[in-house]
Amino acid sequence: MACPICGKDSDAKYRPFCSRRCADVDLARWLRGDYVVPGDAAPIPASDEESTG
Repeated sequence: MACPICGKDSDAKYRPFCSRRCADVDLARWLRGDYVVPGDAAPIPASDEESTG
């Protein structure tokens, strides 16, 4: 199995990644919001609209 970040062979210790670095790169992408499911924005519930105004 190839590392999804760099394409090298994965290491069993970091599976599916090849190294700690690639695992950290993936985590950073998740935390930044780089991985998203495309679609319309969720509507704001009426109770939240009243408290933010």
